Amino acid sequence: MDGLETRELRYFTAVAEELHFGRAAERLGMAQPPLSRAIQRLERRLGVLLLERNRRGVALTGAGEVLLNEARVTLDAAAAAARRTRRAASPSSPLVLVTKATGSHDILRKLLDAHAAEPDAAEVEVVLCGVGEEERLLRDGRADVALLHPLFSSLAGFDSEELLTEGQVAVLPAGHPLAARPALSMADVDDVPDLPPARWPRHDGTYPPGPGPEIRDLSQLTQLIALGRTLAVLPASARAWLWSAHAAVPLTDAPAVTTHIAWPSHSRSRALAGLIRTATRL
Repeated sequence: MDGLETRELRYFTAVAEELHFGRAAERLGMAQPPLSRAIQRLERRLGVLLLERNRRGVALTGAGEVLLNEARVTLDAAAAAARRTRRAASPSSPLVLVTKATGSHDILRKLLDAHAAEPDAAEVEVVLCGVGEEERLLRDGRADVALLHPLFSSLAGFDSEELLTEGQVAVLPAGHPLAARPALSMADVDDVPDLPPARWPRHDGTYPPGPGPEIRDLSQLTQLIALGRTLAVLPASARAWLWSAHAAVPLTDAPAVTTHIAWPSHSRSRALAGLIRTATRL
């Protein structure tokens, strides 16, 4: 069997995500009949049924779910290769470092200061990310290096070094009775009637069920906590951006959070290697 083409994978991914040939065709900017024929040819070549078609719509088969996951990885890798190749042609381009907006500010500041003091250090552009965004930017080639937390992000496919391990805190409205406690347990904050915990999006963008607000970014989270509408469990370094309207109480039994500096395992960038050397000395 011939190798799969990225065009075929793009077609299939659009149909698999939309679960509707018409919407997928519109998304791809093409007519529906050739899209349907392309998917049928792909199924014949693979010798498997990828999609169940009936009057109610389209559903993925087990084989289709596997191909969708593999196709996403392949398309991300192809896009990343193109972006990194274009950046490599411009040696003056800065290294792009991505990290959560709620990330470890102190370790980031120390890293940037130490790196800037190195002779011939490359310029570093810092991009502060929303929930789950930093891993995606590193995988698709829009970033060269990231600060990641394995508790929330996957390190699969990356090289990495540990930089910092810290506990977690419950971030509450400053006037809430729990804010006066010297420490809390996860059970204490799991079911607070007037403070439903903030809900973060999963990797696929959906939210887990629950009464708490759906959180999209740090600004929204800080406002809602200050207004007494929610609480959040965050790494202890989050204290760096709290207002006087917030309180951070240590959690005695929350899992520790380790900050890693991560980069593509196949990278041969000398500028990136210099930044990693600096990070490992911190």
